[in-house]
Amino acid sequence: MEYLYSEGPLKYPTALSSVLLSKAFRIGLVLAMGCDLVSAQNSSPGTTDTTLAQSVQELREQVQELRAAVAEMKSEASEYRAQSEELRKELEKLRAPAGPSGSAAPAATEPAASASSEQRMSAMEENAQLLANEVRTQYQTKVESASKYRVRLSGLVLMNLFRNNGFVDNQDFPTYAASTSNYGERETFGATLRQSELGLEVFGPNIAGAKSSGQIQFDFSGGFPIDAINGVNTGVMRMRTASARLDWENTSLIAGQDNLFISPNAPTSFASLAIPSFGYSGNLWAWTPQLRIEHRFNLSSDQNVSVQAGILDNVTGEPSVPGNRLPLAGESTAQPAYAARTSWTRTIDGKPLTLGASGYVSRQHWGPTWDVTGWAAATDWRVPLSSRLEFSGELFRGLAIGGIGGGIGQSVLFANGNSNVLNPGPRFRPLNSAGGWSQLKVLATPRLEFNGVFGMDSPFATDIHALYSPSSFYPQLLTSNRSEMVNFIFRPRSDLLVSGEYRHLHTSQIGAFNTADQVNLVMGVLF
Repeated sequence: MEYLYSEGPLKYPTALSSVLLSKAFRIGLVLAMGCDLVSAQNSSPGTTDTTLAQSVQELREQVQELRAAVAEMKSEASEYRAQSEELRKELEKLRAPAGPSGSAAPAATEPAASASSEQRMSAMEENAQLLANEVRTQYQTKVESASKYRVRLSGLVLMNLFRNNGFVDNQDFPTYAASTSNYGERETFGATLRQSELGLEVFGPNIAGAKSSGQIQFDFSGGFPIDAINGVNTGVMRMRTASARLDWENTSLIAGQDNLFISPNAPTSFASLAIPSFGYSGNLWAWTPQLRIEHRFNLSSDQNVSVQAGILDNVTGEPSVPGNRLPLAGESTAQPAYAARTSWTRTIDGKPLTLGASGYVSRQHWGPTWDVTGWAAATDWRVPLSSRLEFSGELFRGLAIGGIGGGIGQSVLFANGNSNVLNPGPRFRPLNSAGGWSQLKVLATPRLEFNGVFGMDSPFATDIHALYSPSSFYPQLLTSNRSEMVNFIFRPRSDLLVSGEYRHLHTSQIGAFNTADQVNLVMGVLF
């Protein structure tokens, strides 16, 4: 907002004119719409009573909107006039004689008075410029919504350049080393923007003393268009999370599709966002519909205990099929999955030290007599070792937990052949597994960090060898998956990032051991 100073009266701010013109345009638009509506009614004498009533109701709503716009315009105009009047009075004081009765001030005080006047004038100009910037921000960056509540748009434009050495399950963001690929080539190079993200947040009213809010997040990793030329570069949009929240001072209620709250941490990486980093290598994860409640007990000013519990969609890791949505083995039990987590957090030099423990239970029905109770027990930690070092990670042990990333995504095993005298035993078996990951983060500067991570998921060999020719829903029956990763992340500005990452994969299956490497260069813009 630029204020014009002259020997005459203080002029109105130029930003006021633009704002008032904008408001006037809106009012005129509403009036024009109202006139069009009345004309339409007058020109259609055969309109039914119902249509007429609807038209009258629309006209009333437009009149209400007109009144609101006029009131808002008057309020803003009054505010600008008050600010202009205040600045005019300040300017008059600066022009008034410094001595009593209009006489000139003594010469000794003139330099001090002049310096003081210049400082006050400079401060006034800075305040005016700040006010102008705030007005521009309000009218140029506000996201409109159908409701009156504030909406925030956010996102990440992310480009990954990668080079793979060895066969992998997915070129863009591999999770395990495979035994072969479509073209039989071990070395590949590619690029993708499929891991870019879009998000919307809405901040609603207070309900029963709680702040209401909601969010939805998308990426472009939902597959590829069918029969599209170069379709690998036009990924299908998919929903990652979408949830609504009610937040009281110490309690929160969350409903929607959200992260797996019993596994809150994940290795830091921008090379793998479509699947959280080290998914199927020791990091439990799932974006699953859930209803949960959280409560925080404040033990002191710098430490608290948090308790979380909820029910989740009973997912079991089965692949989706085209057509109608069929019930999963967990959903076939007519029961949800149950989960709970408790954690202790203490703030040390402004950094949180957190220790957590979790539990998960999932009833599953795989056939007429094939029922199993899947479960998982996990612990997680985040420990600041110093102002520049942080150690974090997770360990788990579970049974039939492929739906939340355990067992390398495998919940149960089946026997391909029938049991006989030479191969006695069952044809079905739930899969035990154990795994976890650990990360060491080094904060070299506020803008530069380095991360080193190791993770592993290991199904039990006793379960695999108990079946004759075992198989699972997974494309290959994997018996172990291990990953190591090092990366750096540099943020030259708050909205820019550059990262480089090296990852090594070791994957075992019956009769084979595969390895693969990926080098990934990341460039991203946040908004």
